[in-house]
Amino acid sequence: GDVIHRMLTATQYVAPLMANFNPSYSRNSTVQYLDNGTVFVVQWDKVYLQGKEDMGSFTFQAALHSTGRIVFGYKEIPVPVLQISATQHPVKAGLSDAFMILNPSPDVPESRRRTIYEYHRVELDTSKITNMSAVEFTPLPTCLQHQSCEVCVSSELTFNCSWCHVLQRYL
Repeated sequence: GDVIHRMLTATQYVAPLMANFNPSYSRNSTVQYLDNGTVFVVQWDKVYLQGKEDMGSFTFQAALHSTGRIVFGYKEIPVPVLQISATQHPVKAGLSDAFMILNPSPDVPESRRRTIYEYHRVELDTSKITNMSAVEFTPLPTCLQHQSCEVCVSSELTFNCSWCHVLQRYL
């Protein structure tokens, strides 16, 4: 993608295994998805690393559940992830989120400066990614799960709820 896409990919991802995969190497390589309304699954099946096809094929998937639960499943990981080169492409496994703000540039008034703020990242220990393994992420409770201000304020969550005058509700 373009520069903005590459910048956001570095900071916004749900990645069971991010590396320099080449799905077009083999007719048997596929990237498929399924959405049944309660779970969205993406599976990388028999994919090879670009230029390292002799290492063997990888098969893994990410399942995003409507409850917020995320499961990474690893069926075939032919080499330790730590041995995958990050020279051509970053090698990552985990979750990360960020947002981008366009600010006017002080030097050139008609242009905008892009600033990306990463605010949360969970990195997996890639030494634990092996054949027939899985990782499960479960969401933490939030104020948004409550249906009213009274329930939120009286809950046992460790949030410091306070009244927002703009929204006219507790946050």
